Amino acid sequence: MQFLGRALLTSAVVLAACAGGDSPSDTVAANSPATTPSTGAQTASPAAVTGQTHEVDMVIDGSEYKYVPSEITVKAGDAIKFNMVSGGPHNVAFEPEDIPEDMRAVLAANMPAEGGGMTKLSPLMGPLLMQPGTSYTISFAGIKPGAYPFNCTPHLAMGMVGTVTVQ
Repeated sequence: MQFLGRALLTSAVVLAACAGGDSPSDTVAANSPATTPSTGAQTASPAAVTGQTHEVDMVIDGSEYKYVPSEITVKAGDAIKFNMVSGGPHNVAFEPEDIPEDMRAVLAANMPAEGGGMTKLSPLMGPLLMQPGTSYTISFAGIKPGAYPFNCTPHLAMGMVGTVTVQ
C-alpha cells in the first residue's frame, strides 16, 4: 500500500513538472532546512559539509536504470552530489524504516529543499531531477556510521537502488 501511495504521488509530481518550463543546470548546497509538510516547522538544522564531495551519476544504460556507483563509502562530514545524466526523472530517496530513528531528522535536514528547479517530495525524498546536467547534493555531516540504503522513487520497481556506507 505504501508503494502504491508513493507511486501515485510521484506520478502526480512528474505530470505537474512536465507542465513547467526548462531551467538551467542547478547544483544545490546542503544548507536548506528540512521542514515538516503539515506545519512547516524546522525538524533539525542542516550540517555543513566538512569533507570531500563524492559524485554519483543517475543513468539509464540500455534498459537498466542505475546509480553509478551504486555502492559508495563516505566519511561523516562528506557529501554526495547526485548527477542526473540520462533516463530521468530521477531522485534520491531514503525509506524511513531503513534509517535509524535518531538519524532521520538529521538526514532530512541535510537534504536540501530544492534541486534541479524542483522541490523535495518528502523529508527523506529528494526532488525529481528532470533535465540532464542537474544535480542534488546531500551532506552526510552529523550522520553516524552505518549503511544507508537509497533508491530512485520513479525507478524503484526497475531496481534503481544503492547504499551509502558512512564510516
